[in-house]
Amino acid sequence: IPCRVKGNFRIKGIRSTNPVAVGDRVTVMKSADDADYITDIHPRRNYIIRRASNLSKESHILAANLDAAALVASLRDPATPTTFIDRFLATSEAYNVPAMIVLNKSDLWDEEEKELAGAVAYLYESIGYPVYTVSSLTGEGVAELTGALRGKTTLLAGNSGVGKSSLINAIVPGADLKTGRISDIHHTGMHTTTFSEMFEIPGLSAGSYIIDTPGVKGFGTLEFDRHEVSHFFPEIFKIGAGCRYGDCTHTHEPGCAVREALEDHRIAESRYASYLSILDDSAEDKYRKGY
Repeated sequence: IPCRVKGNFRIKGIRSTNPVAVGDRVTVMKSADDADYITDIHPRRNYIIRRASNLSKESHILAANLDAAALVASLRDPATPTTFIDRFLATSEAYNVPAMIVLNKSDLWDEEEKELAGAVAYLYESIGYPVYTVSSLTGEGVAELTGALRGKTTLLAGNSGVGKSSLINAIVPGADLKTGRISDIHHTGMHTTTFSEMFEIPGLSAGSYIIDTPGVKGFGTLEFDRHEVSHFFPEIFKIGAGCRYGDCTHTHEPGCAVREALEDHRIAESRYASYLSILDDSAEDKYRKGY
């Protein structure tokens, strides 16, 4: 139903660039001019949010009322940074959305990249995140991934160029999403999806939906309290219970169990680096440097 938004309302407590998000439950009423208006947004049980790209303190809600969030990543053309993966996972943890990782473009991997994919899968599965290896071109792993989406509303996110649109075309025949090419110069994706859209997945039980979102270059976290960041890294939070101080930031304090685990390789250096990068998000000028 084509709708307009009634007035200039904002969600209470959330300064968002998009007051109505895909996945919202809303009240629609017909006005005297015979147009349909969204007059109310029902309470959200969760959402995925990121810092808006306009360098302000405002946020952008990717989607609401989710059962799962799937991050599509690739090892090449373009390579997805582990910091991006970890920021997405931490945001999913913060807003109570179960997350999974989808490693796409397996058809492009050489032997070294296959080994790297195995290491990436081992790391995140050991933390507790499901990892699916797929190729939207050959169909490898697509059926397994589709089965994991059964009965759920799942957000699909990722950098531009990782193949989200191609993957949705493989999962939802008839979606016919436009797919883009990879920049020959920078090996980065060209934006093809310009707005978020929800699709019903055919052949699955009722209530199986997937939400496509525009590709993003960075994932700026928002609303994180410095002393709660570790809560969103399950392995750091678990080991952090053994720190000498209850409010340990795991950066410099004596008796820090997390830094000890890092030295013993019980916490991945990449994950710890991502944790530190989120701690650093309070620096306002960070988002004027293209992060």
